[in-house]
Amino acid sequence: MWLTVNGRKIFASTGGREFDPSLPAVIFLHGGGMDHSVWALLARAFASRGHAVLAPDIPGHGRSAGPPLTSIGALADWTAALIDASGLRAARLVGHSMGSLIALEAAARHPTKVTALALIATAAPMRVSDDLLNAAKGNDHAAIDMMALWGEGYRATLGGSQSPGLWMLGGAERLLECAKPGVIFADLAACNDYGDALAAASKVAVPATVILGGRDIMTPLKAGEAIAGAVASSRLTVLDGAGHMLMSERPDEVLAALRA
Repeated sequence: MWLTVNGRKIFASTGGREFDPSLPAVIFLHGGGMDHSVWALLARAFASRGHAVLAPDIPGHGRSAGPPLTSIGALADWTAALIDASGLRAARLVGHSMGSLIALEAAARHPTKVTALALIATAAPMRVSDDLLNAAKGNDHAAIDMMALWGEGYRATLGGSQSPGLWMLGGAERLLECAKPGVIFADLAACNDYGDALAAASKVAVPATVILGGRDIMTPLKAGEAIAGAVASSRLTVLDGAGHMLMSERPDEVLAALRA
């Protein structure tokens, strides 16, 4: 599905079903350097169960026009504009990693447009190592290697995919390699510079589900628990042994936590 948001052409997956804005809506926001494809299983699951689903490529990512937006605040305002452009009045927001910060800030800034939150692999603060930032700034493939290796849990490096024949670690690398020059750095810098997560969480008045990996290197468990503790009405699910890319590592458990 194509939309025009703030004058730019945006692509969004609808989970394989025709988008109907009269249905309860769920918007899936992907993480840094990625695109809508990370939500393939979850988007289809919700679309087939009576929801209007949008899994957009945020500006500059995937099939959406650029340039990338360079702050979490700008991306949160863009999400509110996406809701308007799609004909929705409000939506549930589900975000992974950088997408979780976008969802959180959108709920704080635009409370009438957000009915519930799900924050996957979130953290406050979401610090990025200097080595990773510098590699991304130079468009060095080492940044992709670091993100893929650190992003997948230990099972992913040994196989472990619940979908036979898929290689989680290699798949993450190939997806990140599709990012246009400068996009990964813009995303990582936006996460690193965002210092308002706990303040935003304290303003959230809607129910929130927080889903964390027990062995997440990129967004450590303790930093995610801080966000869960700051939201007035939150439910925390910790997937023991899981890393950062929870949608590929543990899709059934993530779906169960979201549906609950």
